[in-house]
Amino acid sequence: MEAEDPLGPLDPDFAANFTRDQRRPPCQLYLVSPLGVGGDFPDRLRRALDAGPVAAFQFRVKDIDQHAAARLAEPLQAICAAHEVAFIVNDSVSLAKRLGADGVHLGQEDGDPRAAREVLGPDVQIGVTCHDSRHLAMGAGEAGVDYVAFGAFFPTTTKAVEHRPDPSILSWWSALFELPSVAIGGITPGNARPLVDAGADFLAMSGSLWGGDEAAAVRAFAEVLGGR
Repeated sequence: MEAEDPLGPLDPDFAANFTRDQRRPPCQLYLVSPLGVGGDFPDRLRRALDAGPVAAFQFRVKDIDQHAAARLAEPLQAICAAHEVAFIVNDSVSLAKRLGADGVHLGQEDGDPRAAREVLGPDVQIGVTCHDSRHLAMGAGEAGVDYVAFGAFFPTTTKAVEHRPDPSILSWWSALFELPSVAIGGITPGNARPLVDAGADFLAMSGSLWGGDEAAAVRAFAEVLGGR
């Protein structure tokens, strides 16, 4: 588990006085795949993307070799391309390179974003998980990433949670930096609004989407975002 953020705690009055900058682009949806993307999942992804505006889709699979991952990814990548949705690969720079993906999302243990940039080139989006750390986020920004991700904001069964940031970190980030932020972790249509108001540029969701009717979930999220 990482040490406490060396920048220390945020001033609680900061978030209380924060007003979302309406000059920033509207908050958008960032879908994260379940671990199982075989079977009828391509049809489910197509239904989700048909249901409302989505900015990005992250391909996240574990414990399979790159050849198998590529076979699973290719039809999903084609669906995203047809919907003009960015296709982001989780963790693997080499798989992102192999697929010609639009981007890669790196955890803190997945390598240096500068090295990823050298491999993938200037036009590929690179995002980094920064948990609840302003220090990590600032370091990622200095390394030239395209977005930073904070979370988990709410309980989630998608992955083990060690970090629970307050939404005020989104307010702090958006007030000081133009670089987009992604909020992740247990986000549902019912709890998303405070994250949007706090300054999130993207809302990432997985379990709340694929655990039920994915098209209905996208429509419900779109309604929340439409009320900004």
